[in-house]
Parts: sequence; C-alpha cells; structure tokens
Amino acid sequence: MTGLLGTMTHNPQLNRNGRLQHLLTTEGLPAPVLLNILDTAESFMGVTERDVKKVPLLRGKSVFNLFFEPSTRTRTTFEIAAKRLSADVVNLNIAASSQSKGETLLDTVDNLSAMHADMFVVRHSQSGAPHLIARHVRPEIHVINAGDGRHAHPTQALLDMFTIRRYKRDFHTLRVAIVGDILHSRVARSQIHALTTLGVPEVRVIAPKTLLPAKVERLGVRVFHEMAQGLKDIDVLMMLRLQQERMLNARLPSTEEYFKYYGLTPEKLALAKSGAIVLHPGPMNRGVEIDSAVADGSQSVILPQVTFGIAVRMAVMSILTGT
Repeated sequence: MTGLLGTMTHNPQLNRNGRLQHLLTTEGLPAPVLLNILDTAESFMGVTERDVKKVPLLRGKSVFNLFFEPSTRTRTTFEIAAKRLSADVVNLNIAASSQSKGETLLDTVDNLSAMHADMFVVRHSQSGAPHLIARHVRPEIHVINAGDGRHAHPTQALLDMFTIRRYKRDFHTLRVAIVGDILHSRVARSQIHALTTLGVPEVRVIAPKTLLPAKVERLGVRVFHEMAQGLKDIDVLMMLRLQQERMLNARLPSTEEYFKYYGLTPEKLALAKSGAIVLHPGPMNRGVEIDSAVADGSQSVILPQVTFGIAVRMAVMSILTGT
C-alpha cells in the first residue's frame, strides 16, 4: 500500500506569513516553530492545576475528531485539550458514518465543513490522508495529523520533546536512543525529525535488521543492532511498541526472543547513563519491549508524557487558531 502521500508535491503547513496553518508532520518545520509549540505548552501546564481547568481561547470553535483507526490515548487527550480550551468537540463514529456506506473521505470532510467545522483532528491508516484534507479545506479550517499510516505522528513527537526538555533542559548536550520497531513506526520518524531539528547531536536507532527501514541512516541517525553497544552513554531512551499485528510476517521468531535481546530490563537500562530517562508512546507491551520494573521505575517518565500531551495539544490548537 503506497498510501496517499506519494501524490503530494507540497506540504501546506505554513501560511504565507510563515505561521502554522496545519500540523501534519515535524519534517521540514523550522526549530522556532517547534520551540514556540513547546513554550506555549509550558504556559498551559498551570491550567491542569486549577479548580476550573478551562480557558476561553477556543470558545465558539468546533473541533471534529476524525479517527479512522482505533485510538484511546490520543483521541482522549485531543478531546480533553479542546474542551480545556472551551471548544465544542465532536467525536465522529467512523464505523457508523457515511464512510462505511461508501462516501469518499473528501465528501465526508465537505459535509462536516458545511456544519461549520473550524478544525479537524485526523487519524487514518493511509499515509498522507491528513495532507490531502489540508489541501482540500478552506483556508480558515485547520488540520492536525493524529497519525497517518507509517508516515507521521507529530503531536506525539512534540509531547516527547516537551518531556525531554522538562527533564533534561538542553537538547544540544544529549544522546538519544530510539529502540524497537522502527520500520512500522510513524512515531519514530516524527521523533527523529524533531530531535535533529532541535539540535540533538546524536540520535541512535537500536533494532534488529528486520525492523529497520532501508537506508535509515539517511535520516541522520546512527544504527545499532545490539543493546549493549547502542545504550552506552545514552541520556534518553525512547522505547517503541512492538506492533504484534505485524508478527505474522515472521520478521521475528517470537515476542519472547525479541524481549530477550531488545526488551528494556533494569540490567539493560544500567548500560545507559545513571540519570537516563525512559519514554514510551504507549500502549506498552509489558514483557515484550519493556519490563514492568522499568516501566514503573524511577527513571520512567511514561505517565508524565500522557499529562504533558494535553498541554502540547492545547498549544497546537491555540497556535493554529491564532489565539
């Protein structure tokens, strides 16, 4: 499946004034734009500590969550973020929608646009679907990519960057390792682009050869196939979910074999720097890519990631609407 991305010749993320119009990918976004999102998210962190966890920035705006793939964490945090900005939120039940009756993606978008939608948050199995929508909608409508195929998941990468900055402060002194199923991961691609743009001097990927994209080195990463070598002197470990739905293609002998060599245990974590932090985009497969002792341990920042994700998504929505 080549997806829709191959038909795209222009990435319409910035308007003529250089402001963020849509958020579709971290690739190609300049560092000041990424840092503005992180700084804005920092300003929203205090909202979660209030008795009334709302600000009126998106009052009167309508946000449509269009999730053509199952999701709990991402959809829920987008919904919470929009509601904390006082937006009206519509969660479209795709399984019961006109899409299941043969209506095209753009016809669905046109009908929702006619209901005065201001923003679409889109997750789709086809790479490039959010880009297609962004090129199609009127200029006053904004599109956020909540994950498309194997291509990108920009808000996940941004909340990961926010988490790293919260705990490590300076990107320019870090060694970061992304571990696991790089081949099928839209998160990994978005993370790599964000990390390199923000000035991380060394980004490593650690995985078996069967779970690495061809010529992944062109993304500016160092490739390792063994945890012992790859984790040396690492400040940040970003673990990826082993997508077990892909296991049927025999890229790996078994999940047990994978955990033996690539699962993050306390013993493997000890190979990194003593103050290294562990991230995971979720959902976790305990005993497959990560041991419970690590997931629940003192170096894990997995739950804070979820909390930070709300502030980051609030930031993206507020910036897109110019509020």
